[in-house]
Amino acid sequence: MNWGWPFAGMRRESKAAAPLIALSQLGVAAWGGRDAASLTQDGYLRNAVAYRCVRMVAEAAASVPLVTGHEAAAKLLRAPAPDMAGASFLEGVYTQLQLAGNAFVEAVQIDGREGVAALFALRPDSVRPVTDARGWVEAWAVRERRGERLIRREDTGWSPVLHLKLFNPADDVMGLPPLGAARRALDLHNASADWAKALIDNSAKPSGALVYGGGGRLPDEQFETLKSELEAHYSGAANAGRPLLLEGGLEWRPMSLSPAEMDFQEARNAAAREIALALGVPPMLLGIPGDNTYSNYREANLAFWRMSVLPLAEKMAAALSLWLDEPLAGDVEVRCDVDRVPALSVERDALWARLEGASFATVDEKRAIAGLGT
Repeated sequence: MNWGWPFAGMRRESKAAAPLIALSQLGVAAWGGRDAASLTQDGYLRNAVAYRCVRMVAEAAASVPLVTGHEAAAKLLRAPAPDMAGASFLEGVYTQLQLAGNAFVEAVQIDGREGVAALFALRPDSVRPVTDARGWVEAWAVRERRGERLIRREDTGWSPVLHLKLFNPADDVMGLPPLGAARRALDLHNASADWAKALIDNSAKPSGALVYGGGGRLPDEQFETLKSELEAHYSGAANAGRPLLLEGGLEWRPMSLSPAEMDFQEARNAAAREIALALGVPPMLLGIPGDNTYSNYREANLAFWRMSVLPLAEKMAAALSLWLDEPLAGDVEVRCDVDRVPALSVERDALWARLEGASFATVDEKRAIAGLGT
């Protein structure tokens, strides 16, 4: 029996045949917030599974080469800002997109000069939309050390801020973070770790009930004193399993389930699998037991790249293509060079083998299918 519930509404029950102090009230689950700051704190900074999943997706997506035939755009992709490589910049943007459901990139322009001088990623928790009466975003307010800076659209309608987001059916402007959908699994995984640590710190003693063996009912004054002591010293995760000092005819009777009986480890594994799936990482790649979705590691890794990494990289490429058209005064086309992704070499080898055996196709047709041009 865990003492981690409120004692204010605790009922006192007793029977003449079995003098027992029954402390009973069902606790109400408390779930964390779904805002970007809470998910970053509880997920990326406190949960190893969420941290690893976010890093895997961000690093993999940032390793997909983005190429373009536009010289100025290619220069920006290679070095978006001073002392920053393109892969590092993209990794930060992808990380923010997964944690907050939104990512913001500001194009810095120098007065009197055409084009874009640099690209900087803005922290999602410091950016808020400024909308008009219809709900359209007309500017972005960026919180800085000294007040707030307003970035408005230009007269042509182009915005110096690129907003990338994950679809949110409940909000027309801001995106939905993946960990928001897995908030309960995240809380369960974190809380189980807190509970296990507190139990170990308190000698891993089980919980139970206090039985009054003095006959009849425990005097009201003693009952209230006992209730106050339990609330002050034995409630909450930090006091899980803390030993009791008994006196006055009180007897400790263990009643709780053991970790094995409550299938504690499997509950943690189930929560970990749910967190990984929300972030688009097959649990098999993390070594989480109980996942039999794919027959082997190779299939799981290929699914990870095809269903999670490449869609994210292509989303970035398409957004940059449209956004950079106006400031760079040209038709900018940014695309993902999947032929340079080692993880997809198996698919590429299989395609080339099929094309080699396709005697009915011409060389030019084979090159077109392979994406090599004619």
